[in-house]
Amino acid sequence: QVQLVESGGGSVQSGGSLRLSCAAYGYAISNVCMGWFRQPPGKEREAVASIDMDGGTRYADSVKGRFTISRDNTKNTQFLQMNSLKPEDTAMYYCAASFRAFCASTWSRWVEYQYWGQGTQVTVSS
Repeated sequence: QVQLVESGGGSVQSGGSLRLSCAAYGYAISNVCMGWFRQPPGKEREAVASIDMDGGTRYADSVKGRFTISRDNTKNTQFLQMNSLKPEDTAMYYCAASFRAFCASTWSRWVEYQYWGQGTQVTVSS
């Protein structure tokens, strides 16, 4: 059974930092594209970042220069380092795993990803 387990969420003030982790169980993430999505209150889920098996990354314009996606294949875990957080970053953050090695142009589409975590809440206060 495949499980993606997020951790690291919490409440911070504007300008602060958080590091989210996503540990995978029952599924080797070293050869697949992984992603992070978020869903702000009352809004639709949106793509934040993705990382291909070769380490290639993509980011939503709203987080470029502030967020960094990475992976540690030895720990079967991916990360999202979030710096300079803003109130508009407040959302439930979800980890996602694809079947494919490269997400390419579909990285921001939720249908690209077959496995999802339960989410971790990030709240940024002004």
